[in-house]
Amino acid sequence: MTVLVTGAAGFIGFSTCLRLLTSGKQVIGIDNLNSYYDPALKDARLAQLAAFPNFTFRKIDIASDDLLTVFTAFEQRSITEILHFAAQAGVRHSVMMPFAFADANVRGQVAILELARRLPALRHIVYASSSSVYGRNAALPFRETDRVDQPGSFYAVSKRAAELTAECYHHLHQLPLTGLRFFTVYGPWGRPDMAYYLFARAIMEGRPVTLYEGASLARDFTFIDDAVDAICAIMDLPPSDQARILNIGSNVPEPVSRLISLLENFLGRKADIQLTSRPTADVEYTWASLEQIQQLIDWHPATSLETGLERFSRWFLNHQYS
Repeated sequence: MTVLVTGAAGFIGFSTCLRLLTSGKQVIGIDNLNSYYDPALKDARLAQLAAFPNFTFRKIDIASDDLLTVFTAFEQRSITEILHFAAQAGVRHSVMMPFAFADANVRGQVAILELARRLPALRHIVYASSSSVYGRNAALPFRETDRVDQPGSFYAVSKRAAELTAECYHHLHQLPLTGLRFFTVYGPWGRPDMAYYLFARAIMEGRPVTLYEGASLARDFTFIDDAVDAICAIMDLPPSDQARILNIGSNVPEPVSRLISLLENFLGRKADIQLTSRPTADVEYTWASLEQIQQLIDWHPATSLETGLERFSRWFLNHQYS
């Protein structure tokens, strides 16, 4: 029984692999190790995973490599779950590089599902979607039953296309699929292109912290350990008759200004805040309804923003400035 994890060197993929390996599961991790952000961080994550004898890594680009030729016949027979986290991330980056998002997030989704329908022991595919699909929705909190046909970025388009692809493959091939709409996952070993990480770096280096104007600017921040708890619980509960979509958030929107204040406290330095207008690709407010996931599993995010940022800041200082 083996779990295949795509994007294993990425933030959520690495964190999930670590949990699975620690629990004794056999894991095959794949990643193309692209240079969207510093590959040294990905290498450092992989070095931790490589210490486990039950981990196997393959450098693979799911959008271009023939996945069926990558795995041995034994591996194909042994894969029971796929956790598909490989993706091109970055809302604003998608404005400049839309083809990269079409390749990784749409073509990559098709490639994984084509592989999945040929795996004889497969029980469940869990894949990463995003809160970005809610786009310009005005109704709060965001519910999985909301219309999602007004995207605010091409990143959102690519993630919604991946959801529709999953729905189609469930209809055509009866694949057991669950899409997880992640809401601003943060924490140690996180992505350096995300706002909280950029803020921390700017604070430590004495550079201006760019904050978008608007008193109501807020995000539903999700600590990585809480997200991994949900992933592992959902992995063991494949749907029987639908392609399922679930929110993964904290259900507690926090002002971005409070995030900066907490970082100032934990990093021991003041931020030089410079206000600027919000780009059209960025939404003003996110808030996850957790009703649907909590009907399936006893999952309640346990980490407050204060606790999560303290843990991130401790890691950040040790990793970046020790």
